[in-house]
Amino acid sequence: MSFTLLTDPAEPETGGPAPDRILSGAPVFTTWNQYESPDGKRFAGVWRCTPGAWRILYDEWEYCEILEGVSTITHADGRSWTVRAGDRFTLEPGFEGVWDVVETTTKRYVVILP
Repeated sequence: MSFTLLTDPAEPETGGPAPDRILSGAPVFTTWNQYESPDGKRFAGVWRCTPGAWRILYDEWEYCEILEGVSTITHADGRSWTVRAGDRFTLEPGFEGVWDVVETTTKRYVVILP
């Protein structure tokens, strides 16, 4: 077993959703990945996104804790959740829908790939 103290990396990574998934706006992701397991299947860190909406399809498991901002996550079946600072949730493989960043959103995440 090991212990890893998470520290902020020097340089964040920037990106965004694939262009064919964007539904509105021009969302930009900034990611501070603070942990990657030796096998490359587990990650933890902080993610920030500017306003915009895009289609999501999860093949991974993810825990999220919203630190600031407001987003709405809508499942393909129409159920919808508005999340803001203090909210915590998980997304499981097979979750499909839309992530809409209403106000620039920052979240802490833990991702486990299949």
